[in-house]
Amino acid sequence: MAILEMETDARLAVRAARAGSAVVRGMYGTSPERFDKGAGDFATAADLDAEQAILEALRGARPDDAVTGEESGHTGTAGAERRWLVDPLCGTLNYAVGNMLVAVNVALRVGAETVAAAVADPFADEVFWTDGAGAYRRFDGEERELAPSSGSRLVDVNLDPPFPNAPSFRAVRLLADPDFVAGFRPRVVSTTLAVAWVAAGRRAAYVTDGDLRDSVHFTAGIALCEAAGCVVTDLYGRPPYTGAAGLIAAADRETHTALLEMIRRQAPAADR
Repeated sequence: MAILEMETDARLAVRAARAGSAVVRGMYGTSPERFDKGAGDFATAADLDAEQAILEALRGARPDDAVTGEESGHTGTAGAERRWLVDPLCGTLNYAVGNMLVAVNVALRVGAETVAAAVADPFADEVFWTDGAGAYRRFDGEERELAPSSGSRLVDVNLDPPFPNAPSFRAVRLLADPDFVAGFRPRVVSTTLAVAWVAAGRRAAYVTDGDLRDSVHFTAGIALCEAAGCVVTDLYGRPPYTGAAGLIAAADRETHTALLEMIRRQAPAADR
């Protein structure tokens, strides 16, 4: 009798992300219904339907795993060892106005470690993924290992609130730093697709404020960057996920050191 080989967690993450991407792509341009989430935030019918497609893939393959979805919240055992983090449409504001800069994020945490993750670009039809050891790009049926590079000098900076580290850190002040102006060129795409781009060599770095612990938005991209060999810390050079201290994901040590020094200069002298 033939023995069926079980789908790996990484391959499942890719499949689930692609399922969500198909929904996002299919509903593009249809002016999907909006659902208010308060504080100026909203979801669209595309967010909800894409999340449902992702959940169906995950639950069909791993029915005992817990899931945290951006739109559906927590399901499964509260203290589950295995938990999927799902952001079905990162860049909802972009999507709602006809901008294609969005991402679909799926990640699996086992304990404190992210062991599999996928970030899909629905419109380029490519998926960046990791099994926790290597990081890869899947496009047009082929897969290639990701190679970070700071050559572009492009640094994506998240300008969306909340800003828990203000006034010690403000993203707008980083953009005005003379060393930043001399050494880098800012980009603001307003989606965590740009975090995956650091791992892929399309951005020199990504910087954001905020609390990233168990984040459905950032966990997949951070896992990609770490697996690809990027330098990833919080805004103060500590390991990520240690608190509400944001993120620096840089293609190399030199870029990370330069950005970290600029950020340190923002802090009051007593805090440096």
